[in-house]
Amino acid sequence: MATFNLLLLPGDGIGVETMAEVERLIAFFNKKSNKAQFATSTDLVGGVAYDTHGVAITDAAMAKADAADAIIFGAVGGPKWDSVPYEHRPEAGLLRLRKDLDLFANLRPAICYPALADASTLKREVVEGLDILILRELTGGTYFGEPKEIVTLENGEKRGVDTTVYTTREIDRLARVGFDLARKRRNKVHMAAKWNVMRTGVLWRDVVTATHKAYAPDVTLEHILADNCAMQLIRNPKQFDVIVTDNLFGDVLSDEAAMMTGSLGMLPSASLGAPDPKTGKRKSLYEPVHGSAPDIAGQGLANPIATIASFAMALRYSLDMAKEADLVDQAIADVLASGLRTGDIMQPGMTKVGTTEMGKAIAAALEKLTA
Repeated sequence: MATFNLLLLPGDGIGVETMAEVERLIAFFNKKSNKAQFATSTDLVGGVAYDTHGVAITDAAMAKADAADAIIFGAVGGPKWDSVPYEHRPEAGLLRLRKDLDLFANLRPAICYPALADASTLKREVVEGLDILILRELTGGTYFGEPKEIVTLENGEKRGVDTTVYTTREIDRLARVGFDLARKRRNKVHMAAKWNVMRTGVLWRDVVTATHKAYAPDVTLEHILADNCAMQLIRNPKQFDVIVTDNLFGDVLSDEAAMMTGSLGMLPSASLGAPDPKTGKRKSLYEPVHGSAPDIAGQGLANPIATIASFAMALRYSLDMAKEADLVDQAIADVLASGLRTGDIMQPGMTKVGTTEMGKAIAAALEKLTA
């Protein structure tokens, strides 16, 4: 029986509450599974790490992250830490994890569960059955390019500069992940960029085209301007399967896609590194798309589904436990179909529950599915 080492980083705000429901499912699988066991450790990240150690994540926690088979992340930040030095802000802990572990491929699924089709701001027929995957480059581009500065000019005006930089290698490796993912889905990739006005966009178009020809001619590839992609996501989102894009556009497009499903509280994500040359394993971090929600933290109101679904992604992409991942996804769907809702996805005629009640219901649904 395999043993997998998981590092749990609950972080701040509702991350603590939603992570507790992941621990509930870990305990379930440790009791039920004859395939694998999970050994877990927990550490601090974000504001709580700054309060304790003066940094957003310690070197010791980073060492645990480097050794883990997968990292399950909660959320970081809140107004309490608005005045801390920029380099120690809570988000710096997450950025260090992404950068130091080279987690360059960010997978953000947008799935509309049938029971939540009417919770979307779009028409049911537009979103019902929606299942798309946005693959965002995570360690380069506008967010990391240099120079990045605000300077005062001789005339007294200020000028802000953010530099967008990409290399062939950074684009090629992301494209390969996108093609691999598409092969396991509906075999179609859209590459979104702005080659009409940005030189980096031209490079993205050219490199992805070359990678497609050499690596994945069996996969359908279409290029789409990023602004048109944003429009098409609202107009006809089900035309997409996998969307491959850069860091900046990926940030925007994935949040747009997220809201089609009814709530940010529903959506997981995965951040993957390159496969190890010897073992083939990738460094990986799994986190909900939502933030720390300090306005409801500690009240038991948070929706734990995005964090639970992030754990399911860890089962699927890092631990070779696709069957167990399918069971978690089915348990979530079954609970939603039963009418249980947290406040963020509440609908008329449904039953409102809190964080713990939702987590217990999903665990009970898992129990039923595996009986």
